[in-house]
Amino acid sequence: MKRDKYLIIIVLVAFAVITACSDTFLDIKPKGALGQKLLATEKGIDALLIGAYSMLDGVSSQFGWEAASSNWVYGDIRGLIANKGTDAGDQPDINPLQTFSETATNPYLNVKWRSVYEAISRCNSVMNTIEEALKLGTITEEQADLFRKQARTLRGWYHFEAWRMWEKVPYVDETTDLLNVTNTEDPRDKILADLEAGTSLPNNMGQVGRFNGTVAKVLLAKALMQMKKDYAAALHLLADAKNGTKPDGSSIGLAPTYGEVFDVVNRNGIEAVYTVQYSVNDGSGGWNGGWGEVLNFPYKSGGSPGGCCGFFQPTQELVNSFRTSGGLPLLDNSYNNDPVVNDWGLTPSDPFTPDAGPLDPRLDWTVGRRGIPYWDWGPHTGSDWIRDASYAGPYSPKKQVYKKSQEGQYTEVGNWTSGWTANGYRMIRYADILLLLAECEIEAGSLDNARTLINQVRHRAANPDGFVKFDDGTPAANYQISEYPATGYPFDTKENARLALRMERKLELGMEGHRFFDLNRWGITVAELNRALAYEKTMPWGSSLYGNAVVGPEDVTYPIPQRQLDLSNGKLVQNR
Repeated sequence: MKRDKYLIIIVLVAFAVITACSDTFLDIKPKGALGQKLLATEKGIDALLIGAYSMLDGVSSQFGWEAASSNWVYGDIRGLIANKGTDAGDQPDINPLQTFSETATNPYLNVKWRSVYEAISRCNSVMNTIEEALKLGTITEEQADLFRKQARTLRGWYHFEAWRMWEKVPYVDETTDLLNVTNTEDPRDKILADLEAGTSLPNNMGQVGRFNGTVAKVLLAKALMQMKKDYAAALHLLADAKNGTKPDGSSIGLAPTYGEVFDVVNRNGIEAVYTVQYSVNDGSGGWNGGWGEVLNFPYKSGGSPGGCCGFFQPTQELVNSFRTSGGLPLLDNSYNNDPVVNDWGLTPSDPFTPDAGPLDPRLDWTVGRRGIPYWDWGPHTGSDWIRDASYAGPYSPKKQVYKKSQEGQYTEVGNWTSGWTANGYRMIRYADILLLLAECEIEAGSLDNARTLINQVRHRAANPDGFVKFDDGTPAANYQISEYPATGYPFDTKENARLALRMERKLELGMEGHRFFDLNRWGITVAELNRALAYEKTMPWGSSLYGNAVVGPEDVTYPIPQRQLDLSNGKLVQNR
C-alpha cells in the first residue's frame, strides 16, 4: 500500500504518543489521550491501521531477521528443511535453535516475542482510537466496522503467530489490564474470535495489501486446524476461500508454471492470495524491503545474487525428497537410499556431473545446486557461492532470490547488500489453500476429493514450460512427475492419503517457512525430525551442524523468553 507523507507523519506521532513499546509489551507507558483525539479521524485511524499492517513482515526499526514472519528460522531450520548455513560463528544464536538445545535466554526468541506483541499493541491502538472517533462523531459506524474487522483479524493473526511458537501465551486486547497480564488461561477461543471477525470483510478491499474476506477465511481455517483440529469447520472456510479473490478484487488461482510464482514481478500475481508488501529505493534505507530475509543469499561478493550472507541452506534430506519413481514421490522415505548427487568437497574448477536420476522439477526452483541454472545468473557454480560448505553443505536457497536483470530495480541500491528486495513474502499461496483443503477432505474421509486437489498442484508442477532449462531450451535435469492414479495406493486408505498430502506440502512449500508448524499440526514432530536428523548427521557436514542433537517432546514449542518472565514479575509462567 502506498503511504503518503502525511500518513507517515501521523503514524510516527501515533506510535510516539500511544504505543511507545520498547523492550516489552509489558513496559507500560502513560496513555496518550490527546494523541488519540488528534488521530480520531478516518485518515488518522487508517494511518494507525497501516502501522499495524506494517508488522506483518515482523520487522520494524526495533526488530530484524530474528522476527521475520517468513519464519525461515522457526519454521524451516527448525523443521530440517534447511540449516543455518553460513559459518559456525555467524549469528550463533541460531545454532541451538537448530540443535533443539535452545534455552529461554536465547535472544532470537525474545526478539520474536517483542515483535508479535508490538504488532498486537498497534492493533489495540487502532481499536481504542476507533471508539474515540465514534464518541467525537468523526467516523460513521460503517467506517468503524470496517476498521475494527481489519484490526481484529490482524490481532488474531499476530496472537496465532505467538501461540504456534509458545502455546502458553497471553491474549492482550484493548480492554486488558496491562499491569496484570498472565498466560495461564487458554487464549485459543479469543484468537479464533478475532480471526472470525474478518471473515465478513468484503472480498474487494481496493488495495492488495489489506486483508479481505478471503484472506481472513484462510487464516481462520489455519488456526482452526492448528489449534483445535477442527477440520470440518476449516473445510467449509477453505472451500469458500478457494473461489474468492485477492484483496484488490482480482482473481486467484494456480499460476501456469511453478517457478514464476517466486519471480519478484509476480509478487502479487494470480497465485499470491496474500503477499506481505515490500518496497525498495523509497527512502527507508531498506527497512521497507525484505529486511527479514536479507541474510539468505549466496555468499560470493560481486558474483552472486545478494553477495551476502550465505544463510538458510537447504538440507540434503530436503533435496532427496524430490526423487521420484514413475513420476511419483517415495512416500516411504526411501529417497534417502538414493540421494541426489552433490558437489561437496569439490572446487568450482573440478569436473562435476549433476544427478541424472528422475527428479520432481520443483527441486530446482527451490534449491540452488551445482551445474543447474539459477534464475538468469547462469548455472550455480558450486562452492564459491557457499560461505563454508564444510560447515553447512553445498546448496543455496532460491525462491526469494531476484534475477540478475532485476538488480537495482527490485533491490535496494547503495546499502551493504542487495539482499533488501521488493520480493514480498507470499504469506498465502493458492496452492497452500488447495493442500489445506485436501488435508481437510482426507480427515473427512473424502479421499477422491483430496486426490483431485493434490493432483491440481502436481499437474501445474508437471508443466514442461516451467521446467528449469539451459540456454538451448533443454531441461536442466531428468524431470519426471506424474499425477496420482484414480485408484489404489496411496488414496486407498486415509493413512496413506495423509502420507501423500504431507509429502506434497513438503515439495510444494519447501523453504517457505511452513514445515515445523505442519509437523506440529500432524502430531509427528518428534518422530519425523529425529528421522531426518539421523540422516543429516550422516552427511560430511552433519556433525558440525548437529553434533549430538536429539528431538524430544518438549521441542514442539519454544521456551518463553526469560526476559519476558523477569519483566512480568512472576505473572507470566514458563511453558515447559
